Amino acid sequence: MLLAAVVDASAQVAATRSRKAKTAALAAVLAAAGPGEVRPVTAWLAGDMLQGRTGIGWRTLSGVDAEPAAEASLSVDDVEAALDRLAAMAGSGTGVGARRTAELTSLLGAATADEGRFLVRLLGGELRQGALEGLMIEAVASAAGIPADAVRRAFMLSGRLPTTAEAALTSADPVAALGAIGLEVMRPVRPMLASPGDSLEATLADLGNPDPSRRSARLEIVVEHKLDGARIQVHRRGDEVRVWSRTLHEITDSVPEIVALVRDLDVETLVLDGETLAVSEDGRPRPFQDSMKGLGNGAMQPWFFDCLHRDGRDLIDEPLDTRRRELADVVGDRLIPGVVRPTPEQAADEVAAALAAGQEGSMVKALDSTYTAGRRGKSWQKIKPAHTLDLVVLACEWGSGRRRGWLSNIHLGARSGDEFVMVGKTFKGMTDETLRWQTETFPRFETSRDSYTVYLRPEIVVEIELDGVQTSTRYPGGVALRFARVVRYRDDKPAAEADTIETVKGLRPM
Repeated sequence: MLLAAVVDASAQVAATRSRKAKTAALAAVLAAAGPGEVRPVTAWLAGDMLQGRTGIGWRTLSGVDAEPAAEASLSVDDVEAALDRLAAMAGSGTGVGARRTAELTSLLGAATADEGRFLVRLLGGELRQGALEGLMIEAVASAAGIPADAVRRAFMLSGRLPTTAEAALTSADPVAALGAIGLEVMRPVRPMLASPGDSLEATLADLGNPDPSRRSARLEIVVEHKLDGARIQVHRRGDEVRVWSRTLHEITDSVPEIVALVRDLDVETLVLDGETLAVSEDGRPRPFQDSMKGLGNGAMQPWFFDCLHRDGRDLIDEPLDTRRRELADVVGDRLIPGVVRPTPEQAADEVAAALAAGQEGSMVKALDSTYTAGRRGKSWQKIKPAHTLDLVVLACEWGSGRRRGWLSNIHLGARSGDEFVMVGKTFKGMTDETLRWQTETFPRFETSRDSYTVYLRPEIVVEIELDGVQTSTRYPGGVALRFARVVRYRDDKPAAEADTIETVKGLRPM
């Protein structure tokens, strides 16, 4: 397959807002890919590379001077081999830089103008929009002629979209091939996420007893503390323990205290889902930023809320009620605080207790729910006392007055399909440390700039607190945020998990 076919499919996706048309364009090129081409083509169309980050920055890419080819001749294999060579050029220095430039010049010189633009954006990370993953799952399913749920489950368990696509598209029985992808200890599973709940009362009506207004009714839920910490997934096999972050980056070496704790548990094989957070001397949780900084200094305390595997038994398809009993038996006092099958009054008391303990809110979970990656349905809901949204930074304006010389006012975007739509701006809640961090960090994500604004790849997630949302024509999203202020930057959260425009619009007054 020629690279031109992949570039054409990418262009078709960018040119339409129709999810059906996007899926059809992606499915067509995936169906045409050869067995050895499926993995790289899937990765590229999702905005990523099999090699991960190559260490090539925007400055290097912009310095390559290569005349584009008149006709398309680059194959997928040609490009993948070049990316392998670039990834192998580790380190820095004049020698490495010269070799990288030579390799890039050769690659871009063999590419047409359109192909060259695609490759520059791919290498520079500009195509990396996690929201594309959902679209790619549907495209893989369409190309293979199978239900999307089969692809989605295999992706959850493999953690790798290219691997999932290869199984679906190169097998005589794709459903069986995907079904053979199971939970594997020491291979991280994509995490299950919670949907925002409108209120405790609404959430209890969704998940609890059909008549939660009865004060004595026992609800088929668990109400847990929602910790303001860093998500962790811990695997153990024998004496080997490994830990991954929410985004499936391995952090084992940064959390020796968690490794030691899990190694001491009375099990042979185990997969746990939980949170780790920094605490003050009085035992109260410290801010989220302290938890992120605490990774590596031995000051973290883990709490676990799910058990996906124990001693040879996969629990991922068991109801939460079963998984939680297994979890309690394994981790003891490291079980996250909560109450099982509460009455409505007890549920409200537990939410109040979580806030009194300094937590950011509560989680309400249906006891019959199985573990499903992503935010699928509303079987897990989070209850917070204030409106907060996780949005993506689309751009940042240079400050004036006291903030002159610092990147200050951020443009905020919500997910809309596989794209991001602007819903507001803010500079409120920013400390001098925040401004300094923005000014140092944002240029690494830059796509372009003018005299006032630096435009960014939509990868940085920020948690925003707000007083409400109102209809507005000022921004492309059709809404505006009222009194938006920065709470924190979410280093642990990819753009694919930012809130959607539907969630934002749902906060408008009825």
